[in-house]
Amino acid sequence: MTAFVAEILGTFFLILLGNGVVANVVLHQTKGNNGGWIVITTAWALAVFTGVVVAAPYSGAHLNPAVSIGLATAGKFSWALVPEYILAQMLGAILGSFAVWAIYRTHYARTEDSDGKRATFCTAPAIRDWPSNLLSEAIGTFVLIFVIFYFSDPLLGNGEVQTPIGMGSLGAIPVSLLVFVIGLSLGGTTGYAINPARDLGPRIMHTLLPIKGKNGSDWSYAWVPVVGPVLGCILAALVHILLS
Repeated sequence: MTAFVAEILGTFFLILLGNGVVANVVLHQTKGNNGGWIVITTAWALAVFTGVVVAAPYSGAHLNPAVSIGLATAGKFSWALVPEYILAQMLGAILGSFAVWAIYRTHYARTEDSDGKRATFCTAPAIRDWPSNLLSEAIGTFVLIFVIFYFSDPLLGNGEVQTPIGMGSLGAIPVSLLVFVIGLSLGGTTGYAINPARDLGPRIMHTLLPIKGKNGSDWSYAWVPVVGPVLGCILAALVHILLS
Protein backbone atom coordinates (compact mmCIF):
# COMPACT_ATOMS: atom_id res chain seq x y z
CA MET A 1 0.00 0.00 0.00
CA THR A 2 1.49 3.32 -1.09
CA ALA A 3 0.40 6.77 0.06
CA PHE A 4 -1.12 7.39 -3.38
CA VAL A 5 -3.23 4.22 -3.25
CA ALA A 6 -4.18 4.90 0.37
CA GLU A 7 -5.50 8.35 -0.52
CA ILE A 8 -7.52 6.86 -3.39
CA LEU A 9 -9.02 4.16 -1.16
CA GLY A 10 -9.64 6.43 1.80
CA THR A 11 -11.38 9.06 -0.33
CA PHE A 12 -13.30 6.33 -2.16
CA PHE A 13 -14.80 5.09 1.12
CA LEU A 14 -15.43 8.67 2.26
CA ILE A 15 -17.50 9.46 -0.83
CA LEU A 16 -19.11 6.02 -1.13
CA LEU A 17 -20.55 6.29 2.37
CA GLY A 18 -21.00 10.07 2.45
CA ASN A 19 -22.77 10.48 -0.87
CA GLY A 20 -24.38 7.11 -0.25
CA VAL A 21 -26.32 8.43 2.73
CA VAL A 22 -27.49 11.43 0.70
CA ALA A 23 -28.75 9.03 -1.97
CA ASN A 24 -30.49 6.92 0.68
CA VAL A 25 -32.25 9.98 2.14
CA VAL A 26 -33.07 11.83 -1.09
CA LEU A 27 -33.85 9.25 -3.76
CA HIS A 28 -37.33 7.82 -4.29
CA GLN A 29 -38.38 4.50 -2.70
CA THR A 30 -35.21 3.92 -0.68
CA LYS A 31 -35.42 2.49 2.83
CA GLY A 32 -33.99 5.72 4.24
CA ASN A 33 -36.07 8.18 2.21
CA ASN A 34 -36.67 11.47 4.07
CA GLY A 35 -34.34 10.42 6.88
CA GLY A 36 -33.31 14.03 7.41
CA TRP A 37 -30.26 16.15 8.17
CA ILE A 38 -29.21 14.28 11.33
CA VAL A 39 -28.96 11.04 9.38
CA ILE A 40 -26.87 12.72 6.70
CA THR A 41 -24.45 14.47 9.07
CA THR A 42 -24.05 11.38 11.23
CA ALA A 43 -23.22 9.14 8.29
CA TRP A 44 -20.80 11.71 6.83
CA ALA A 45 -18.94 11.76 10.15
CA LEU A 46 -18.75 7.97 10.15
CA ALA A 47 -17.68 8.04 6.49
CA VAL A 48 -14.75 10.21 7.56
CA PHE A 49 -13.93 7.71 10.29
CA THR A 50 -13.94 4.85 7.77
CA GLY A 51 -11.76 6.65 5.24
CA VAL A 52 -9.25 7.75 7.86
CA VAL A 53 -8.98 4.24 9.34
CA VAL A 54 -8.09 2.83 5.92
CA ALA A 55 -5.63 5.51 4.82
CA ALA A 56 -4.02 6.87 8.00
CA PRO A 57 -1.25 4.26 8.42
CA TYR A 58 0.02 4.85 4.88
CA SER A 59 -0.68 8.47 3.89
CA GLY A 60 -1.79 10.29 7.02
CA ALA A 61 -5.35 10.20 5.63
CA HIS A 62 -5.67 13.69 4.18
CA LEU A 63 -8.60 12.68 1.90
CA ASN A 64 -9.06 16.37 1.14
CA PRO A 65 -6.98 18.85 -0.90
CA ALA A 66 -7.67 21.47 1.78
CA VAL A 67 -5.91 19.28 4.35
CA SER A 68 -2.90 18.74 2.08
CA ILE A 69 -2.64 22.43 1.17
CA GLY A 70 -3.21 23.57 4.75
CA LEU A 71 -0.54 21.26 6.17
CA ALA A 72 1.91 22.28 3.43
CA THR A 73 1.24 25.98 4.08
CA ALA A 74 2.00 25.43 7.76
CA GLY A 75 5.24 23.61 6.91
CA LYS A 76 3.96 20.27 8.18
CA PHE A 77 3.80 18.54 4.77
CA SER A 78 5.95 18.67 1.65
CA TRP A 79 4.63 20.84 -1.18
CA ALA A 80 6.20 18.33 -3.60
CA LEU A 81 3.67 15.71 -2.48
CA VAL A 82 0.60 17.95 -2.71
CA PRO A 83 -0.16 17.35 -6.45
CA GLU A 84 0.11 13.58 -5.99
CA TYR A 85 -2.22 13.64 -3.01
CA ILE A 86 -4.78 15.86 -4.75
CA LEU A 87 -4.80 13.61 -7.83
CA ALA A 88 -5.37 10.55 -5.64
CA GLN A 89 -8.17 12.31 -3.75
CA MET A 90 -9.88 13.30 -6.99
CA LEU A 91 -9.66 9.75 -8.35
CA GLY A 92 -11.06 8.32 -5.12
CA ALA A 93 -13.93 10.80 -5.12
CA ILE A 94 -14.80 10.05 -8.74
CA LEU A 95 -14.76 6.30 -8.14
CA GLY A 96 -16.78 6.63 -4.93
CA SER A 97 -19.51 8.65 -6.61
CA PHE A 98 -19.66 6.19 -9.49
CA ALA A 99 -20.18 3.36 -6.99
CA VAL A 100 -23.05 5.26 -5.32
CA TRP A 101 -24.74 5.66 -8.70
CA ALA A 102 -24.23 1.96 -9.50
CA ILE A 103 -25.80 0.91 -6.19
CA TYR A 104 -28.77 3.28 -6.40
CA ARG A 105 -29.26 3.38 -10.19
CA THR A 106 -32.81 1.99 -10.08
CA HIS A 107 -33.75 4.65 -7.55
CA TYR A 108 -32.25 7.39 -9.70
CA ALA A 109 -34.51 6.18 -12.50
CA ARG A 110 -37.60 6.51 -10.26
CA THR A 111 -36.69 9.93 -8.85
CA GLU A 112 -38.07 12.95 -10.70
CA ASP A 113 -36.30 15.69 -8.71
CA SER A 114 -33.23 16.60 -10.77
CA ASP A 115 -31.81 18.80 -7.99
CA GLY A 116 -32.17 15.95 -5.53
CA LYS A 117 -30.35 13.59 -7.84
CA ARG A 118 -27.52 16.10 -8.28
CA ALA A 119 -27.34 16.52 -4.49
CA THR A 120 -26.23 12.89 -4.20
CA PHE A 121 -23.09 13.89 -6.09
CA CYS A 122 -22.20 17.46 -5.13
CA THR A 123 -23.24 20.39 -2.97
CA ALA A 124 -25.51 23.35 -3.67
CA PRO A 125 -26.41 26.42 -1.59
CA ALA A 126 -29.69 26.68 0.29
CA ILE A 127 -29.78 30.36 -0.77
CA ARG A 128 -27.68 31.22 -3.80
CA ASP A 129 -25.51 34.17 -2.82
CA TRP A 130 -21.91 33.69 -3.93
CA PRO A 131 -20.16 35.95 -1.36
CA SER A 132 -22.14 34.37 1.47
CA ASN A 133 -21.68 30.86 0.06
CA LEU A 134 -17.95 31.41 -0.35
CA LEU A 135 -17.68 32.69 3.23
CA SER A 136 -19.57 29.65 4.54
CA GLU A 137 -17.22 27.22 2.82
CA ALA A 138 -14.15 29.19 3.88
CA ILE A 139 -15.18 29.36 7.54
CA GLY A 140 -16.22 25.71 7.66
CA THR A 141 -12.86 24.66 6.23
CA PHE A 142 -11.01 27.08 8.52
CA VAL A 143 -12.57 25.33 11.53
CA LEU A 144 -11.69 21.90 10.11
CA ILE A 145 -8.03 22.67 9.41
CA PHE A 146 -7.35 24.91 12.40
CA VAL A 147 -8.65 22.31 14.88
CA ILE A 148 -6.76 19.50 13.11
CA PHE A 149 -3.53 21.37 13.88
CA TYR A 150 -4.29 20.91 17.57
CA PHE A 151 -5.02 17.20 17.53
CA SER A 152 -2.41 15.33 19.55
CA ASP A 153 -1.68 11.84 20.77
CA PRO A 154 -2.38 11.03 24.43
CA LEU A 155 0.78 10.87 26.55
CA LEU A 156 1.79 8.46 29.31
CA GLY A 157 4.10 9.77 32.01
CA ASN A 158 5.10 13.13 33.42
CA GLY A 159 7.59 15.90 32.65
CA GLU A 160 10.24 15.00 30.11
CA VAL A 161 9.51 11.27 30.38
CA GLN A 162 6.39 11.01 28.26
CA THR A 163 5.46 8.33 25.76
CA PRO A 164 2.76 8.78 23.08
CA ILE A 165 0.02 6.18 23.41
CA GLY A 166 -1.13 4.87 20.05
CA MET A 167 -4.92 4.75 19.72
CA GLY A 168 -4.95 2.54 16.63
CA SER A 169 -8.13 2.92 14.60
CA LEU A 170 -9.72 4.94 17.42
CA GLY A 171 -7.40 7.78 16.44
CA ALA A 172 -9.85 8.54 13.63
CA ILE A 173 -12.61 9.50 16.09
CA PRO A 174 -11.56 13.14 16.73
CA VAL A 175 -11.66 14.22 13.08
CA SER A 176 -14.97 12.37 12.66
CA LEU A 177 -16.50 14.29 15.56
CA LEU A 178 -15.09 17.52 14.15
CA VAL A 179 -16.74 16.94 10.77
CA PHE A 180 -19.95 15.96 12.59
CA VAL A 181 -20.17 19.25 14.48
CA ILE A 182 -19.25 21.29 11.40
CA GLY A 183 -22.12 19.64 9.54
CA LEU A 184 -24.59 20.18 12.37
CA SER A 185 -23.59 23.77 13.09
CA LEU A 186 -22.31 25.25 9.81
CA GLY A 187 -23.60 22.93 7.09
CA GLY A 188 -27.04 24.40 6.59
CA THR A 189 -25.97 27.11 4.15
CA THR A 190 -24.04 25.22 1.47
CA GLY A 191 -24.04 21.57 2.51
CA TYR A 192 -20.48 21.90 3.93
CA ALA A 193 -18.33 20.58 1.12
CA ILE A 194 -15.18 21.75 3.02
CA ASN A 195 -13.30 19.54 0.56
CA PRO A 196 -12.67 20.45 -3.11
CA ALA A 197 -12.28 16.80 -4.19
CA ARG A 198 -15.48 15.77 -2.43
CA ASP A 199 -17.43 18.23 -4.58
CA LEU A 200 -15.52 18.49 -7.85
CA GLY A 201 -14.85 14.78 -8.43
CA PRO A 202 -18.49 13.69 -8.02
CA ARG A 203 -19.69 16.73 -10.00
CA ILE A 204 -17.55 15.53 -12.92
CA MET A 205 -19.06 12.06 -12.57
CA HIS A 206 -22.58 13.54 -12.49
CA THR A 207 -21.82 15.25 -15.79
CA LEU A 208 -20.56 12.04 -17.39
CA LEU A 209 -23.13 9.51 -16.17
CA PRO A 210 -26.32 8.74 -18.12
CA ILE A 211 -28.72 9.85 -15.38
CA LYS A 212 -32.30 10.12 -16.58
CA GLY A 213 -33.83 13.54 -16.08
CA LYS A 214 -30.74 15.32 -14.81
CA ASN A 215 -30.75 19.07 -15.38
CA GLY A 216 -27.10 20.06 -15.67
CA SER A 217 -24.37 19.85 -13.05
CA ASP A 218 -24.54 23.50 -11.89
CA TRP A 219 -21.03 24.33 -13.05
CA SER A 220 -21.66 28.02 -12.43
CA TYR A 221 -21.52 27.26 -8.70
CA ALA A 222 -18.76 24.63 -8.83
CA TRP A 223 -15.94 27.10 -8.12
CA VAL A 224 -17.34 27.99 -4.66
CA PRO A 225 -16.72 24.59 -2.97
CA VAL A 226 -13.21 24.61 -4.47
CA VAL A 227 -12.08 28.19 -3.83
CA GLY A 228 -13.79 28.52 -0.43
CA PRO A 229 -12.03 25.52 1.17
CA VAL A 230 -8.66 26.55 -0.30
CA LEU A 231 -9.01 30.04 1.17
CA GLY A 232 -10.14 28.59 4.50
CA CYS A 233 -7.28 26.12 4.79
CA ILE A 234 -4.63 28.71 3.94
CA LEU A 235 -6.07 31.15 6.48
CA ALA A 236 -6.14 28.41 9.13
CA ALA A 237 -2.49 27.59 8.46
CA LEU A 238 -1.44 31.26 8.65
CA VAL A 239 -3.29 31.83 11.91
CA HIS A 240 -1.76 28.67 13.35
CA ILE A 241 1.72 29.88 12.37
CA LEU A 242 1.00 33.27 13.93
CA LEU A 243 -0.11 31.72 17.21
CA SER A 244 2.65 29.11 17.41
